[in-house]
Amino acid sequence: MSLPSTVSDAAARPVRPARPVARPRRVRLARPREMAVAGVAAGLADHLGLSVRRVRVLFAVTAVCGGIGLLFYAWCWAFMPVRSGDTTPTRRVPVAWLLLSGAGVALVALLLTAPDGRWMWLTVPTGEGAGYGVRFWSTVPWVWAATVLAAASGVWAGAVDRTDPARGPRHATIVGVLAAAALAVAVIVILPAVDERGGRAVLGELVVPVAGALAIAASALLQAWRRLVDDRIGRVREEQRAAMAAHLHDSVLQTLALIQNRSEASSEVSRIARAQERELRAWLYDGDSPADSDLPTDLRDYAGALELDFPVRIDVVSTGSSTERASGELAAAAREAMLNAARHAGGEVSVYIEGAASGVDVFIRDRGEGFDPAAVPADRWGVRESIIGRMRRAGGSAVIRSVPEVIGTEVALSLPATGARRD
Repeated sequence: MSLPSTVSDAAARPVRPARPVARPRRVRLARPREMAVAGVAAGLADHLGLSVRRVRVLFAVTAVCGGIGLLFYAWCWAFMPVRSGDTTPTRRVPVAWLLLSGAGVALVALLLTAPDGRWMWLTVPTGEGAGYGVRFWSTVPWVWAATVLAAASGVWAGAVDRTDPARGPRHATIVGVLAAAALAVAVIVILPAVDERGGRAVLGELVVPVAGALAIAASALLQAWRRLVDDRIGRVREEQRAAMAAHLHDSVLQTLALIQNRSEASSEVSRIARAQERELRAWLYDGDSPADSDLPTDLRDYAGALELDFPVRIDVVSTGSSTERASGELAAAAREAMLNAARHAGGEVSVYIEGAASGVDVFIRDRGEGFDPAAVPADRWGVRESIIGRMRRAGGSAVIRSVPEVIGTEVALSLPATGARRD
């Protein structure tokens, strides 16, 4: 007896193994660059896939249980790295001002406690029910609270907030001065008790404000020392860069310039030598930070890229001052004109940028055979829209002067200042 076809077909089909379920990739354990205080809870939450609120609640609960949460939080803060990035880490919570506010509250309580009731009685019951009295100085807790909070605010502002982009050195200076003033107030309140309690008893309380003042001063001196070391390292680097630039200028740069002068502008050797000279000069003279992307810098970079792709040599000259950026319409139209000159004319191309308060003018001129702008076909949108139309929409103008086989082609781009541009 034969089995049904459906059963035989099902048995003949190969059984495909089940695909393993891809587990989500766990985020690397690191603190974010935009954090509330230290970023420990946010970093652990991202790494474990939990909510930040749940992690903070766990830290709060474990902190009450013998201080284990505080120790673990401090350990993570010390050893957990910050995520890589170009921006400086910033904090949303004003920790220094919160600590300084707590110190102010403690100072108010100290001022209210000091004139009256300097001594406070505490009755501790005994097993027999009689109890005994313990007399202690009522201002001691407020002195400690004001001193510790003021010193912590000054140290935090000097060590952390000084480099925070949202606050800066001025904020650190203000907080440090206010913290020092709070410590001075605490000392002034304690000193009148010398006659009543004795110098030895008061001296024990004065140690706390003095230690806080020394901590703030040490933090400020440490930051000043670091700035001096950084400035010295920067000067050493600048001196080394200047010495290297002088040596390379006398050897490598002159050799590259000689290669360009002895070869044709459109030759492969001349184009490579010119590109290497431009990169070497940019590395030597631009410093560690890249140049701002203004119009002259953008056109020079674009000229270097065109020289690698086309047999052309492009000289970019800039005069005056201009606020035009590389992302503007003028830069786009100038790049299009430079591309047309390199593609159709070749040889030597001159780019002249003239900036003034009234506007910016850019002239692109080649020494090719030239063309008749009126004879450009209607379906060629490069000159008509990418140059002329773009400048007209931006409120400027574009004029193309070309005499075939005589002077080559010159593209004159003009963009008035922002207030003088037409709609």
